[in-house]
Amino acid sequence: MEDFISIEDIENAKDGILEYSFENLIKEINSEGPIKADLILKNLGEFVEVSGNVKGILNLECDLCLKEYKYNFEFSIDEIFAKRALMEDYGQETEIKEGQFVTDLNGADKIDIYDLLYQSVILNIPNKKVCGINCSRDNFQKEEDLTDPRMDVFKNIQIKGKE
Repeated sequence: MEDFISIEDIENAKDGILEYSFENLIKEINSEGPIKADLILKNLGEFVEVSGNVKGILNLECDLCLKEYKYNFEFSIDEIFAKRALMEDYGQETEIKEGQFVTDLNGADKIDIYDLLYQSVILNIPNKKVCGINCSRDNFQKEEDLTDPRMDVFKNIQIKGKE
């Protein structure tokens, strides 16, 4: 599934502002239902700004107990796309706010919203995935369950010259 927005459509929109709603599954992401995004695409001369809100429910695996749990997310997106190669000189200056990314379209005539949302959701998954504050230690595997019998061969290794 691909969702592209034409640069020309953004430029021709009233005041150079195009509203876009996305509500679909992103096949590479294990979600509970569709990912939803309400976006505003704004023509800024040599740049296009994409901003808005993204939300949904992901199926994640707890890093502590390894059980699957539902993770509700909602975050803002704010990204700048350069219409031409970034190395070229631009006639107008555009302020880049903290947290914004600049993506070089390298002359492409469309913005891939599907890929933008995929990357944004992946980047907003927490580094430490924990099912809840009450994740029970009873759910952990016991240490002896984690030993690999194939590693037993290394238990009796002796290094010459070391006592």
